[in-house]
Amino acid sequence: MKNIILLLFFSLSITNYASTSTNNKSINKMMTTPKDSVLRHVVIFKFKADATKQQITAIEEAFSALPSKISQIKDYEWGLNNSPEGLSKGFTHCFFVTFKSEEDRAIYLPHPDHKAFVTQLTPILDDVFVLDYWTN
Repeated sequence: MKNIILLLFFSLSITNYASTSTNNKSINKMMTTPKDSVLRHVVIFKFKADATKQQITAIEEAFSALPSKISQIKDYEWGLNNSPEGLSKGFTHCFFVTFKSEEDRAIYLPHPDHKAFVTQLTPILDDVFVLDYWTN
């Protein structure tokens, strides 16, 4: 009887260890990123109705100038919404800023050139949507 209890205890211990080990590997995999992954910082703007074409063009140019001013930006692209679905909710401009690390993003966000851009943008911005994600 004592052997059966020990065998049962041993069996449960191994099952629990295997389950914990698998769960820890899954958690660790979610917390780390592959070497070839990059961090995307997606910024989507909706401008105020009274924003002029000249003001919006100035914002497009100012945002596009940031990669030459902030070395942590590894890649940059932007475009205008042209979806036929009508689900944009008034958001018109989408910008992708790419970083190699969260540390690079942490330098970018409070960077004086980024702050100056935000100051220029704020008077004509109605709403903004930001989403960051790691690529696979």
